[in-house]
Amino acid sequence: MIMDFSLKNPDGTYTTGALEYGRLLFTQSCEFIRGVQKLTDLVDFEVPEIAFAGRSNVGKSSLINALTGRKTLARTSNTPGRTQQLNFFDLGGRLYLVDMPGYGYAEVPKSVVAEWRKLIDFYLRGRPTLQRVYVLLDARVEIKKHDLEIMEQLDKAAVSYQVVLTKCDKVGPLQLKKIISKLEDLLQNHPAAHPTVMPTSSAKGSGIEELRAEMAQFGC
Repeated sequence: MIMDFSLKNPDGTYTTGALEYGRLLFTQSCEFIRGVQKLTDLVDFEVPEIAFAGRSNVGKSSLINALTGRKTLARTSNTPGRTQQLNFFDLGGRLYLVDMPGYGYAEVPKSVVAEWRKLIDFYLRGRPTLQRVYVLLDARVEIKKHDLEIMEQLDKAAVSYQVVLTKCDKVGPLQLKKIISKLEDLLQNHPAAHPTVMPTSSAKGSGIEELRAEMAQFGC
């Protein structure tokens, strides 16, 4: 099933059809199918994929759970660095969600970090089914060196990516507007970046419907 209607209205809001398409897609069954820690374990799938990247504890697991309407699909933890592999989830046989290892956590051994980087680089450079990477940033925290590094890595790999702000309920509306504007100015210098930043809150549910609509355009 492919979207045969406009994603957005002229004013930039998502169309009713796109929101409904996203809602329906994310009501499909969603199951963990594979965890990949080594290059030799990475296999090719025929289903389109979208991936989630972000610093440890940025809220990747919480966002995946919010999108799929499940509480424990992706495990959340107060211990940064828990996701130590590429975790593949099958969304109704139409879209694979890929939870990537969190980056930028100093207490993870350097040898482990090196293996993660090798795996991620191989995944990003050789994955024709990968449609987009969503780079998650905490709305309360200034963009960090490791965030810029993953964005540069995606630029070099020519992989489309979009910035998603998490925990937006923790900042005021005026501050959030300034944060988004600053990030969108920054993204103009990144050739593989989608120009629009998407604000979300997994706790409050804000922005989840719109993000589902954005992601659903990649579902087969």
